[in-house]
Amino acid sequence: MLKILDRYIIRKFLGTFFFSLALIILIAVIFDISEKLDDFIERKAPLSKIIFDYYFNFIPYFANLFAYLFVFISVIYFTARLAANTEIVAILNSGISFRRLLYPYFIACSALALLSFYFNGWVIPHSNKIKLAFENQYIKNPVEFKDRNLHRQISPGTYMYLESYNNIDNIGYRFSLEKIENGKRTWFLNSDRIVWDSTSSKWRIENYFIRSIDGFHEKLSSGQKMDTTLSIKPGDFKRRLNIIEAMDTPALNRFIEEERSQGSENVNAYLIEKYRRLAVPFSTFILMLIGVSLSSRKVRGGIGAQLGLGITLSFSYILFMQVSNTFAINGSIPPLVAIWIPNIIFAGIAALLIRYAPK
Repeated sequence: MLKILDRYIIRKFLGTFFFSLALIILIAVIFDISEKLDDFIERKAPLSKIIFDYYFNFIPYFANLFAYLFVFISVIYFTARLAANTEIVAILNSGISFRRLLYPYFIACSALALLSFYFNGWVIPHSNKIKLAFENQYIKNPVEFKDRNLHRQISPGTYMYLESYNNIDNIGYRFSLEKIENGKRTWFLNSDRIVWDSTSSKWRIENYFIRSIDGFHEKLSSGQKMDTTLSIKPGDFKRRLNIIEAMDTPALNRFIEEERSQGSENVNAYLIEKYRRLAVPFSTFILMLIGVSLSSRKVRGGIGAQLGLGITLSFSYILFMQVSNTFAINGSIPPLVAIWIPNIIFAGIAALLIRYAPK
């Protein structure tokens, strides 16, 4: 059962967290409006869509994105205030251990972590669908596909290659298709280009030759035009990388398996998003422990130094996260390891700080 002290700390924790989060969201919305106002006017975005489609979905996305950092800053702020008012000293002198003092912190942090995990996996993706649709229509320019030398498995044993693709005209250049059976090529098509025919919803292959292989026998054929259906569509070349932000966790898992089977080069980026949805809520516990350890000691000069150190550690965490993500996308580090490296490092820092926290 929660004691008066537990309820007091939980109320202080959550009250400071939601107040600071609401304040930064208000500032972020004001800056976002000033940045995108020209786009809204130029593209004649309706006011109702700006409010309900964009900002009603922008606010929970932004709040959840940095919630773990505001847990950290909130813990430092209100715990430092408790220490400055000698409340921490009184609590410890009453016979309550430092470990017992952490109990209400863990309760509040668990509630926020579970809420963040649920929002990350299910709520935010659905709101992102509406937000991203608004951005694509009224803010962002049309997607320009810039990848080259695209290799893709479009069905079991069937592989496609494109040197380049123009997603404005829906034309692919230097297209080839091959079938592999038992490790051997049995069929091969090479062409100058492939064009999407919107009326028939088929691809038109132009200036092609086909090579069929049956043991030691080969058959060659060629032609000017040939219509065919492929599992890949023009819309696949117009996806933005952040489309995964609009997928809930089950849909994201299915999408990753589909992309992996097709040999997509962006699988690491998708895996980072998958693992991030668990690692970020877990990081709230680590950052909370660091925050309590840093701010529970009364220091001269007020809480400014503790807040400054807390903000420095917050930016250090973000820096570690960004650097490790970059290495993961480039294939230097497995995505699972890259996502958890910041948590592992800061868990070590938390263990060290707790050891020297006031007892």
